[in-house]
Amino acid sequence: MPREASGRMIKEKGSLVVVGTGIRTVGQLTGDTIARLKTSTKVFYIIADLVGEQVIKQIQPAAESLGRFYRLGRNRREAYDAMVERIMSAVRDGHRTCCAAYGHPGVFAFPTHEAIRRARAEGFEATMYPAVSAEDCLFADLGVDPANPGCNSHEATRFVLYKKAVDPSSGLILWQVGMFGDATYRPEGNRGQWIHVLVDRLLQHYPEDHQVTLYEAAVFINCPPRIERIALGKLADAELTPATTLYVPPARGDVLDEETCAALGIERAALAR
Repeated sequence: MPREASGRMIKEKGSLVVVGTGIRTVGQLTGDTIARLKTSTKVFYIIADLVGEQVIKQIQPAAESLGRFYRLGRNRREAYDAMVERIMSAVRDGHRTCCAAYGHPGVFAFPTHEAIRRARAEGFEATMYPAVSAEDCLFADLGVDPANPGCNSHEATRFVLYKKAVDPSSGLILWQVGMFGDATYRPEGNRGQWIHVLVDRLLQHYPEDHQVTLYEAAVFINCPPRIERIALGKLADAELTPATTLYVPPARGDVLDEETCAALGIERAALAR
């Protein structure tokens, strides 16, 4: 901590950087993330697996887990608010603060976004660094290109509650199907207790025999991802976990706007397939 000419200690202004560990921490931890973990004076983490936690601890032994704020049956939002307040307390105390989150720190991560927002609102420097997310792994493992024929991505419960539009000509990614309809913290998910509600919603747009994929990215080296293809009508009988993502492929092809295509002078053969 620097001193004034009089010798009095000057309190440094805190800052916040949010980083991601990737889905498979060993191998997906970036140089930027490692550097931030090493040089920060206070490190917090929200990690989904013990290996990832051990890696964080090896880099920064004094790192503090925010997982302690979860309580079985407690509303997840309450836990998130407590996490944000703990992060902000370190920033306000003048620490170069780093929060490491599982996967991409800005994907399905309310505490990290809220901490960034609040830090900036209070006049502190706050930055987020990107990392590999479960969706990135899905694109690679399933051979899906979101650009063609398009892709929509939603948290499963919000998808139903907010009556999100469905486009059967594009891919659909639904996150957290293993916790569908549940706002509380349950490490094992709710085992699809209300998944039939989601199935009923999807059956309004897709046939029962439409093949969907249950996907879980590989967390450890040499362990394969879960890629299980089943008929949509059988989804209620499937084994679901908090890590399960549902990919619904297109049920029909795109319809080309011939008039606009001609007006733009685009040849059909030049369009990406």
